[in-house]
Amino acid sequence: MNIIFEDNHLLVVEKPVNMPVCEDSSKDLDLLTALKQYLKEKYNKPGNVYLGLVHRLDRPVAGVMVFAKTSKAASRLSDSLRKNLFKKTYLAVVCGKAKNKCHLQDYLTKDSKTNMVTVTDKNQGKLAILDYYLIKVKNDLSLIKIALQTGRSHQIRVQMANANLPLWGDQRYNPNSQKGQQIALYASELSFPHPITKETISFTCYPTSGDIWSYFD
Repeated sequence: MNIIFEDNHLLVVEKPVNMPVCEDSSKDLDLLTALKQYLKEKYNKPGNVYLGLVHRLDRPVAGVMVFAKTSKAASRLSDSLRKNLFKKTYLAVVCGKAKNKCHLQDYLTKDSKTNMVTVTDKNQGKLAILDYYLIKVKNDLSLIKIALQTGRSHQIRVQMANANLPLWGDQRYNPNSQKGQQIALYASELSFPHPITKETISFTCYPTSGDIWSYFD
């Protein structure tokens, strides 16, 4: 477990690839449970340990996440999230040649039965906005940085696929992905107001070399 930052109010960690954030039907060990166990052992806490889940990442996606160690911190972080004071930046490898920069604005709707998200019209979907910036093109793949403006389910994956730039290795939204490929999406930067001091704090982490990421070294 990569603990990036910890104080009396916050726990900032790097979520591992393919680990669910919270318990799901797979019954695999989830990040929230693992972190509660970490706190229980580190501080020798009896009984249940409180740890507030503030935001999520899709199971196959790795990267920076923050958890709240107190209910007050959880409430204030959730309020900052609602006010769009969280700034989230992702790295992604997409199939195709991306523009130098692009603003994407779509309306998304989710089918809860299939857990699939689709682009729809304004009257049926929720507004989804992101900006992306090209870092490097190599052959028919592009490494991009994505600044997320809204936080819709599967947003990056669906919007990039709709822009004919599906994420490399995305088994759900890229029909050309191959079995065994790991989705090339990583939550690299996270900034938000500290729930107590109100100071804006920022954290950065990068995917380890290997798999598709090393293709752009």
